[in-house]
Parts: sequence; C-alpha cells; structure tokens
Amino acid sequence: MTSNIHLRELGEFLKARRGELSPRCVGLPGSSRRRVPGLRRDEVAQQACISPGYYARLEQGRARPSAPVLHALVRVLHLTDAQRDRVFELADKEPARPRRSRAQTVRPVLQRLLDGLTSTPAVVLGRRLDVLAWNDLGAALVTDFSQIPEKHRNYVRILFTDPAMRTLHADWDSVARLCVAKLRVEADRCPQDAQLATLVGELSVRDDDFRTWWSSHKATAATRGTNALHHPIAGNLILDWYTLTAGAGSDQHLTVWTAESSSPSHDGLRLLASWAATNAST
Repeated sequence: MTSNIHLRELGEFLKARRGELSPRCVGLPGSSRRRVPGLRRDEVAQQACISPGYYARLEQGRARPSAPVLHALVRVLHLTDAQRDRVFELADKEPARPRRSRAQTVRPVLQRLLDGLTSTPAVVLGRRLDVLAWNDLGAALVTDFSQIPEKHRNYVRILFTDPAMRTLHADWDSVARLCVAKLRVEADRCPQDAQLATLVGELSVRDDDFRTWWSSHKATAATRGTNALHHPIAGNLILDWYTLTAGAGSDQHLTVWTAESSSPSHDGLRLLASWAATNAST
C-alpha cells in the first residue's frame, strides 16, 4: 500500500516537473504576463483530461492516481523512462511499457486497389496519418510523396510544413483543422505512441495554428467531404473525397478523390491523369 510519504513525494515531483515545462511543450500558447513559471495546474489537468481539483489533490499528496491517469501525466509532462518508472513506483502501480510501433506496410488488398485506380487519385494512410502508399494520380494531385523522406512522410506534417499545400487548398484552414481533429482521434486511441507525441510536439512549436487547434481537443473520424483546389496543372478543382477502411479495426485507410461526371473538375482530373502518365514514362 502506498504510504502518505510516497504520495507527498509524488505530488512534489509533479509540481516541480510542471514548473520546468513551457506552455509550448504541450501545445498551448505562451504569454508574457503569466504569473507562474512553467505550466499552471489547470493546464496540466486539461491536457491530461482530469479535473483541476483532482490534479490539485495529486500535487498535495492527498490522492492516489490510477494507472491511466499516470500514463496521461507521463505524456503531458514529457517524462523520461526513468521518471515514468519513478512516478509509478511512488503510486504503487506497475508501469506498462510502451509498445514499440511495428513497421507499417500497406496491406496487399489496398495495394491492389491502388494499382487498379488509374483515373482516380488515391493514397493509403496508416497510423498517425502516415502516408504508406499512393498511385501516380494521387502524387500528381497532392505532392510527389516519393521525394519526401519516409520518416517525414506524414499527411498532417506535409500539410503544415509544405508552403505549396496552402496554395493548393482553397480553404486550407478547414482542411488543416480537419486533419488535426483526425490526428486527435489517433492520440486518444494510442496515448502512449511516442512517434505521435514527437510529431505533435514538433508541429506545436513550428505552427501557431496547429498549437491552437490541437489544444482545443476537437476530434473527428470523418470519412467524407469536399476539397476545393487550385492545382498548378489541372486548374481549379472541386473534388469529393472518401475514406475507406481495410476491415474492422484496421489502422490503414484508403482515401480517394472523385469529381462529378462531365464537370470541369472531371475534365481537370483527366488532364492531370494524362500529365501523370506522360511524366511516369519519361
């Protein structure tokens, strides 16, 4: 049974660690008029999805946290493995070791679908919205994914770091907000994903919009919508997008873009397909 001394020590550690972090570390905007160094209690509580009162009792050594709460605090406070083990020890809990993310390889059924889609742009996204595969027209529509290092081949990262994406999307804000909300679903599903935490930390520091939208905690698993694009080859396009999942519980998704038959956007896709086929053969 955890002693009161251990709980007080845990509380002191949480308080000290909170004081070492800046708001930007957890995706919050900074302020030159903050009264306390580091994070406030309510900010930690919000990011860990617990009540401010409960978190205050943790810092005061008057509450014993559950394992899920500890995992959330490990994530929010950016604890090292050694620090994680220590807080679990003080709370008399057994830490579950973060599982190594297995390598992502596109599922054969999705690859076959991609190979058969010659007139429809398509990409396969995996965990964290990593780009796993694409067809020629998908690359022609969005960007040449093959030119992006594999470790940076993430749809959200590309959207926020490639200036061409802001030109391509007529309503970049809406597209970016949606992708952040979809990424939030991934974070809620896999809170111990170290690569996802790294991605969120990087984008929070690099982009004010990402930091603001991430801290709103909005999440969505939307599977369809419409994109308006200003494409340098195909011109202005209005495309419907659909996301299909490769079976129940799968973490891989096929996204396709289509245009209404006989519309200018349909003609634009045909032009783009011809251009992509010509460039693929040269």
